[in-house]
Amino acid sequence: MSSNTNTDIWLAGAFAAFTVDLLVYPLDTLKTRLQSEDYQKLYKNVDGTSKRTLFRGLYQGVGSIILITIPSSGAFFTTYEALKSGINAAVPPNSTLYLPQPAVHAAASAGAELVSCAILTPAEVLKQNAQMLSSGKRGSTSLQVLRQFRSNPARLWRGYTALAARNLPFTGLQFPIFEYLKERFMKSRKAKKGGDPVDGIAERAWITAVSAGIAGSGSAWITTPIDVVKTRIMLAAGSGDDPVPSRPDAKSKATTLLYQGAQGARKSGFTVAREIIGKEGIRGLFRGALLRAGWTALGSGLYLGCYEGGRFYLEGRRESINEGDHVMERDWSKVKVGVGGSRSHDTVKKSAWQED
Repeated sequence: MSSNTNTDIWLAGAFAAFTVDLLVYPLDTLKTRLQSEDYQKLYKNVDGTSKRTLFRGLYQGVGSIILITIPSSGAFFTTYEALKSGINAAVPPNSTLYLPQPAVHAAASAGAELVSCAILTPAEVLKQNAQMLSSGKRGSTSLQVLRQFRSNPARLWRGYTALAARNLPFTGLQFPIFEYLKERFMKSRKAKKGGDPVDGIAERAWITAVSAGIAGSGSAWITTPIDVVKTRIMLAAGSGDDPVPSRPDAKSKATTLLYQGAQGARKSGFTVAREIIGKEGIRGLFRGALLRAGWTALGSGLYLGCYEGGRFYLEGRRESINEGDHVMERDWSKVKVGVGGSRSHDTVKKSAWQED
């Protein structure tokens, strides 16, 4: 890992994001439609069966999310690796201030998510609204949705608070479990190989993918209620259907901000969650939980597996280039250091004890 540069991490993260978005995007579209407020009306028949439209246009909005996910993922991994190294350097294992590794991983992932979400939120709003468009419309669904925000572009950042509120606990749970499982699996594999290091790219990627899949599925299930709220807020931002709820007893600015949310959102996450419970019960907050856990297991496994494989490949390539440097290739065995005559030998006299 010491041979990796920020460019390596950016490239590995971007490659992982691009690969995963193409493969699991249809599952993400289905999850968005399941969690939408209009799911029953748009995608359910009277007899309870699903309409065919539920499974049409599953790649709607993929262009916008791929374009933004690449820099967003690069920013996440760069920040995560930097924070993890920085915290470990500031609080070494043998210092008087003890900080367990799970706490280090949780803090590093939280800081990385705040940076990533700031870049990702507009694309996430566009994506989720594009996923709900009728598949019969021609042209780019992302551009069609973008036209809805021309009069008020600030609405593209509605849902940043909800997105961060979902991703912070998600990564805070996932990454400590992921790092722990990966370390255990690496040690177990190393022991089976007789103490030899696990240096195969495919082998490291597979261990990383399994660890990430296990950690991601459980974390996704737990944070599904926040994901449902985030989906409703972002869909409301696209439709403009987000009236200000009456709050006559709200006197302080802090209370108003908590109630109305941040980034100009008209309804806070608390308000949306309360409405969901009132209409659909607790089960409404867990709508799509099984699908989300399944596609997150697949997506996280591919995402971090591709990232680890790409990062390890770039690390090995950089080390091989350094080993092949022309300076290091010189035959130093023929170079004599401190042996032989020089002009100083002719001018410096021997000491008295050297005369004997």
